[in-house]
Amino acid sequence: MTPSEYIDTFQLEHPGYSSYPINYQHYIPLNKSRFARNLKQGLITQELAEVIQSINEKQDWIIITEPWCGDAAQIVPYLFNMAELNPLINVVVQLRDSNSEIDSYLSDGKMSIPKLIVRNKEVADLFVWGPRPQVLETIYLELKNKNENIDDVKTILQKWYNEDKGQSLQLELLELLSTNQI
Repeated sequence: MTPSEYIDTFQLEHPGYSSYPINYQHYIPLNKSRFARNLKQGLITQELAEVIQSINEKQDWIIITEPWCGDAAQIVPYLFNMAELNPLINVVVQLRDSNSEIDSYLSDGKMSIPKLIVRNKEVADLFVWGPRPQVLETIYLELKNKNENIDDVKTILQKWYNEDKGQSLQLELLELLSTNQI
């Protein structure tokens, strides 16, 4: 699906809405708000913008996500904004639970999202990124290993995203795009 079709999945009247796990449906309105804010306010650094604009051959950016995913609401808008900087970048969104490629891109055996798969024109993977910036992944795993309350973990992650404002994501993608330039 296209980015605009993905944005439509946040709507209550979307045909797929009722198919989302019932215990996740309540996250969607909050994620819709966070997604919209990040799409509008998420600024791309000049250095990253220049690297993206210098891509001179077609790339497909496959984003595996779901509208109920809190990490995705913080990350996917930045990916959409990045891709808009170069017409050679084609974004394809796959819903994790609807015939996606997630089984080929597991994180420690789990279907963690979001995932970004960047492919060249020969359909070879240049790199895979996700499900969250490495510094936050480390924090998350430490909290998980301590058996922290899941609601407390979600609060900590959200505060981190609010303070980081997409900077860690952009630094990681800057390095990946710079070292995998066509």
